[in-house]
Amino acid sequence: MGIIRSTVKAGQKPPKEVIKRVQEIARKAARGPANYTPDCPKSTPEALREFAALAAERNRRNRKQAVTIRLVSDCLEKYKSLGSGYTGVMADVLKYAADNPEILSKVRG
Repeated sequence: MGIIRSTVKAGQKPPKEVIKRVQEIARKAARGPANYTPDCPKSTPEALREFAALAAERNRRNRKQAVTIRLVSDCLEKYKSLGSGYTGVMADVLKYAADNPEILSKVRG
């Protein structure tokens, strides 16, 4: 396996020969056994179990829940003006405020 270098400008496709070489190397890698080096040793079953547990915990923390909230119309329009994905922005703003007690104390007055 080797390193393939190619300079491509934004909006430009890589040359066909580069695409062909990358596809060929990917096919060979998919057919052959994995190569392990001292820098990247084979994972032990214990390490894989620990990784799976960490991934499951991350997924639990990142799970989203649907809620219904009532907003003043001008506030909602400001978020909607941001375009697609405005609900994600709203979620980020709420999370930021919830993580900063000084903001919450100002709102609670």
